[in-house]
Amino acid sequence: MTESSTQGSPAAFSYAGHGSRAAFGVAICHGFTGSPLSVLPWAEHLSKLGFAVEVPLLPGHGTDWRQLAKSGWKEWYGCFERSYLALAGRTESTFVAGLSMGGAIAMRLAARHPVAGLALVNPGLTFYDRRVRFVSMLKYVMPTTDPIVEDEPTAEATDDGDYSRTPLAAVHELRKLFQSTRRSLPGITAPAVIFVSAVDAVVPPNSVGLIKRHIRSRELQIVPLPHSGHVATLDIDAPVIFDQSTDFFLRHAAYPVPSESS
Repeated sequence: MTESSTQGSPAAFSYAGHGSRAAFGVAICHGFTGSPLSVLPWAEHLSKLGFAVEVPLLPGHGTDWRQLAKSGWKEWYGCFERSYLALAGRTESTFVAGLSMGGAIAMRLAARHPVAGLALVNPGLTFYDRRVRFVSMLKYVMPTTDPIVEDEPTAEATDDGDYSRTPLAAVHELRKLFQSTRRSLPGITAPAVIFVSAVDAVVPPNSVGLIKRHIRSRELQIVPLPHSGHVATLDIDAPVIFDQSTDFFLRHAAYPVPSESS
C-alpha cells in the first residue's frame, strides 16, 4: 500500500489488493481543489476488504491555487484515465468512483471504457453561480475569486494545500469538463449508484437530474445522505457510502463486462 506519509500531506493512494477480491479494482477520483485525502477513508475501507484501489492526485491539486491555474481539464481527465487503465490491466472487474468533479471525470471515463460500474458521490455537472457562463471572459479581468465554503460544514477537514483563492482559469476548465461530460452521458451503460446529500452548497440538484435523464445504465440507484454536506465521504453518512458501495461492487463484479467494440 502506498499513500501520503502523513494525513496532512496529499498524495496518491495505491493498493494492489489481497485475497479473492484482488481481482476487483476501484479507481476513485477526488474533486476540484481537493486531493486523495477527501476520499482516503473510502479507499482504505475498500483496501481493507481486499479490493485493489487507485486514487491518483490530479495535476494542479494537493499544492496551491497557483498551480491549479496552470492545469487543464484534459490533464485532470488524462491522469485519472491512466490510473484506471493501469488498474484495469491487472483486475478482472474494474469500477470507477468519484466525488464532486471526480464524479464528472468518472462518468466521462465510463462513457469511453468498459467499466464494471460507477459509484458517484454528489457528482458535479452544473454550477449554482450563473456568472460561470461568462467565465471565459471574466478570468481576464478577475483572475481569482473566493472559494465556495459551506456555512456549517460537518465533514472532517483536510489539508489539501493552499486553495484560499479559486483561479477563474481553472473554473473555466471545470466548465469545459462539465460540458464534455454532459455530452458523454448517453454513452454510459454500466450500472451506477449515486449518493446524494440532502443539502449541498457546492453542486446544484439539477446535476443529478441531468444524469438520470441522459445516461443509459441498465441500473441506476440513488441513495440519499440526509445528514451530510458536499464532502460526504468525510461526513456523518460516510459509512453509508462505504457499505453500500461495497455491496454494489460485489454485486456487479459478477456481470460480464462488455467489450469496447460492443
